[in-house]
Parts: sequence; C-alpha cells; structure tokens
Amino acid sequence: MIEIYHNPRCRKSREALQLLEQKEIEHRVIFYLDQPFTAKELKVLLNKLDVKADALIRKNEAVWKEQFKGKSLSEDELIAVMIQHPKLIERPVVIKGNQAVIARPAENILKLL
Repeated sequence: MIEIYHNPRCRKSREALQLLEQKEIEHRVIFYLDQPFTAKELKVLLNKLDVKADALIRKNEAVWKEQFKGKSLSEDELIAVMIQHPKLIERPVVIKGNQAVIARPAENILKLL
C-alpha cells in the first residue's frame, strides 16, 4: 500500500494525489498537518528517503526564515522544528514499504512502483 503525506492546499501535493488516482494505484492519504509526525516517525521517514533532516525542510517558508535561517541546528533539533512546524516539511512525501520519495515532480512516485 502506498501512503501519501498530503497537504490539500499544495499544488504539487494535489498533482501527486491525482497521479496516484489516474494510475489507479491503491493508496492511503495522510493529512500530516492534522496528524503530525512524532520524532520516531520522522526518523523512520528520513531513513526511507535516505536524506538528512535538512533536506526535508522547506527553507522558503516564512517561519523558517524568521526563526531558524542561519542557525546551526543538530539533526534532532531539525526534527523537533519539523514537529513543531509541520508545514516546514517538504511535500508531498510518498512511501511504499521501506522506500519513500519526495514527489516533486509527481512522476517521482513512479520510482516506487
């Protein structure tokens, strides 16, 4: 089963969801702004993506620029920032088993199939 961490207000996230629906791929939508990640879940996700926390943060968001830009934060501190401000998490993230991709562009999902 494919899981998509989705923000319906994000165009790229809507495009990824549309791709899953068009290809009739069974999936489960997780509204991560309503169901925030735990630190453990984020660590597992980062492992599946094979990236450091820094790579999953949207650095153009106002909250990042105003509160965190230029600060030297550890991996655990970056994870805590994403938990506190889930809109900083890059989206959409699509997971299948032990693999995950950031679906920007949506076609990145095809790497999981």
